[in-house]
Amino acid sequence: MSSSQKLHVGLLVSPGLGHIIPALALGNRLVTHHKVSVTFFVITFGSSPAETEILKSANKSKVIDIVEIPAVDILHLIDSNTKLITQICILVRETLPVVKSVIFTKKHILDALVVDVFCPEALPIAKDFGLPNYVFIPTNAWFTALTVYCPVLDKEIEGQYVDQDEPLKIPGCKPVRPEDVVDPMVDRNDQDYQEYLKVHGIGFCLSDGILMNTWEDAETGSLKALRENEILKAIVNSPVYPIGPLTRHNQEIIDGSADDRNLVLKWLDQQTSDSVLYVSFGSGGTLSSKQLSELAFGLELSHQKFIWVVRPPSEDRANESFCTTGKGGDGTPEYLPEGFLTRTKGYGLVIQMWTDQGAILSHPSVGGFLSHCGWNSIIESITNGVPMIAWPLYCEQQLNATMLTEELGVAIRTKVLPTKKVVERDEVEKLVRTVMMQCEEGNELRENVKKLKMSAEIALSVGGSSHNSMCEFLKDIEKRIQGYKKSMSEETV
Repeated sequence: MSSSQKLHVGLLVSPGLGHIIPALALGNRLVTHHKVSVTFFVITFGSSPAETEILKSANKSKVIDIVEIPAVDILHLIDSNTKLITQICILVRETLPVVKSVIFTKKHILDALVVDVFCPEALPIAKDFGLPNYVFIPTNAWFTALTVYCPVLDKEIEGQYVDQDEPLKIPGCKPVRPEDVVDPMVDRNDQDYQEYLKVHGIGFCLSDGILMNTWEDAETGSLKALRENEILKAIVNSPVYPIGPLTRHNQEIIDGSADDRNLVLKWLDQQTSDSVLYVSFGSGGTLSSKQLSELAFGLELSHQKFIWVVRPPSEDRANESFCTTGKGGDGTPEYLPEGFLTRTKGYGLVIQMWTDQGAILSHPSVGGFLSHCGWNSIIESITNGVPMIAWPLYCEQQLNATMLTEELGVAIRTKVLPTKKVVERDEVEKLVRTVMMQCEEGNELRENVKKLKMSAEIALSVGGSSHNSMCEFLKDIEKRIQGYKKSMSEETV
């Protein structure tokens, strides 16, 4: 490829803000820092106002070409008991014929296809069109190593993983405690587990490389294991590219309205430095009625300033709002304790919307984050130097919480997993005060997160590990393009 030609990369993304947001961040970095053209193929639910708005905003910016692919109807293939990961896998699988026809119309401009973690079954489409193909993991290397090794664990371990007495050993990596396994591994008899093995197994076997939203200093051990451990390399013999931490620019973030956004930021402008705790459970997290009430009372007892993004409780699923993010309420939330808003009016702000999290975490008044430990939220917190209270709810969040507290030292967590037992108000109060007040443990968290923030900035800078890794990924595309061209010319001869 001549120096005058631009590479053109296609990104295929599954539904949900947790997948769309990091993929948009990847696309924007390719365009703005590496002069690559990007076409963004996204399978959409159509039921999430926040998802709709963020894609609309990205389209307006004209930095990336957005191609929305409406998901096909799968209601006849699922029921009320079908778990979220199974739903996404089925939805992507059933939409593949449409995906293939859409990519076919763009194949003449594409040089490579990158699919997200739920779209590996689209990799044969890239191979059919002669495109180098890669998998993008929007989370960390420890999760990747566990996922890579899960088919081996499936053969070696009898019974449920969560019932094991010893941690699950992954070659070259920190062992995973049974209670920290990702959601699909909780019940080996559920379809979720079979989909997890099937879909991710395809991705790691067929792809030309794996991109991850992490960086060298954050996960030296797990990255080394994926690159050098002979057992793991036998499973996935593809290059590993840590290219993170990828975060959104403020103009990419969508909130309920400009007025709502200004209300929050104006309120923050009136507060002192590092005095406000931000409380949010991401795009899909929900709490039970009892837990919501205890959290409210804990915040009230702490007497620390806070911004809390609330949504109605759910007694059944911790990810109840995953498909409907952005459907905010009006007026006073009836599910909060009676009188709570009145009693906390002087130091608390409650909002019922999908808000500008990046702008909040980057505001100098924010000094702590009570988070569900979704990876996007984690790296937004780290890159803004904000320590965390880890409150994992679903997916790989337990794993993330353990990394934050035991490996990186940038968070504290509840004594028992919030999904196992209600966290009482007294414990909430203590956690909030520890993170927000000047004490030895809180100060240590702040120092650790500042160091990690600096390492992230260095990794992304020109010559840094993540910048170099992205360059290696693009060079690999060019090398494979030349290889395909040579192979085709030899076949015609």
